[in-house]
Amino acid sequence: MNRLFTTMALCLATLSVSAANRIIASKAPTGIELKHDFEVKARTASGEWQSIDTYAFKVDRVADAKHNVEVTSVAKFEFEGKVVVQVKSLAQDIKSFKIRPYSYGIEAKQDGNTLTFSLDRPRYISVEINGNIYHNLQLFADNIIEKPKVKKKNLMYFGPGVHDFKGDSIHIPSGKTVFIDNGAVIKGWLSTYGSRDVKILGHGIVMPGHHEGIMVRYSKNVLIDGPLTTQLPIGGSDSVTVKNTKVMSWYGWGDGFNIFASNNIHQEHLFARTSDDCSTIYCTRKRYHGGCRNITIKDFVMWADVAHPIMIGLHSETPEDEVIDNVQYDGIEILEHCENQIDYQGCIGINNGDNITVKNITFQNFNIDNIRRGMLFNIRVCYNKKYCSAPGRGIQDITLRNIAYRGSAPNMGIIAGYDQSRMVRNIRFENLTINGKLISDDMPGKPRWYKTADMANIYVNDHVEGLTFSK
Repeated sequence: MNRLFTTMALCLATLSVSAANRIIASKAPTGIELKHDFEVKARTASGEWQSIDTYAFKVDRVADAKHNVEVTSVAKFEFEGKVVVQVKSLAQDIKSFKIRPYSYGIEAKQDGNTLTFSLDRPRYISVEINGNIYHNLQLFADNIIEKPKVKKKNLMYFGPGVHDFKGDSIHIPSGKTVFIDNGAVIKGWLSTYGSRDVKILGHGIVMPGHHEGIMVRYSKNVLIDGPLTTQLPIGGSDSVTVKNTKVMSWYGWGDGFNIFASNNIHQEHLFARTSDDCSTIYCTRKRYHGGCRNITIKDFVMWADVAHPIMIGLHSETPEDEVIDNVQYDGIEILEHCENQIDYQGCIGINNGDNITVKNITFQNFNIDNIRRGMLFNIRVCYNKKYCSAPGRGIQDITLRNIAYRGSAPNMGIIAGYDQSRMVRNIRFENLTINGKLISDDMPGKPRWYKTADMANIYVNDHVEGLTFSK
């Protein structure tokens, strides 16, 4: 009897290990453009190597004030447990390489032109050979999402293959669940206009061209989990959750995850490589009306080829006097920031216009890898006449905690109010480090007549009060 129980326990343990370590690698549909700069494979610890297709995706390189299209590589698969990944460089010999975000601590073994490394959780990473950031590999190693078990009448299923809607809109009615298979590509865009209780699930691709791929508009109780698309704006909506979602854009105004006039929004485990801002929070704009409250954005890898990784507060309509209140960004990895125009620089940007009040915002646990051109912080009450009809009403109660920058010297940052009635108040930096140097009001080596902001290369004007730097 004991021998029987022992045998059964061993069998169950084997099944448990097998179930806990698995890979789903779907083939790219016929007719979808692939790129052959890399050969990508993955396996479980004791499994066979599986080939992972590398899609051709466009990204934006700005030069001479013009947008230039580059073609980069994207590979994606789903897994549970632990996985070993092999990336072979076919386009160039490996003289040096980077796997970012650096903070993930992913160590690769190099054998000639092949890199091998392990992952023990879903990760969105960039593999860069010889410093080439435009012909790199974006690797999306995702969680497994199973096809949901719902009534057929409530399911919109996009199976493996190309679903060509000629770039047109696909409306998602209330109560519907959409499942996009990992091997599916939708040539069109999804819209939840006026819908409630909607789910959009699966790691497939929604690729409409020069257009937002998934739009949540005037909707409530929406869950989006898994897709790869161009842009994902949320406007005039309430109670929306977005997770395990990736966006990549290459065209003008190609923001990533916009939030317009919406409340109770949760975004988690995201990736954005964009040709404009990666993440924005705005009030009234594009026919969406109102302020924004109760927003949480966490575990997000940002790559801004143009403009800001984060931009808050520029747009509304005077004299609405709207408010952006109670926002938290937590666990943010910023890989790149590149913007030539001074007004639109800032890894963390709050540009307060159009009579908006921005308050109770927390930015915490940030790792910023590199700024090609730009600044760390751009926190201003401003009057941008191109986009605004008035300056903002003020910025107050902003906490920036555990912010670490490790790159070359950025441009000077800005913290500035507009006048004595439109101030910046109570900005608290806690554990800000720039290339390993802790910036604090009592830091060693700071002349007592200096502002602490001078040590962080941040300009502060006379309409700022309650600015502190602490350990």
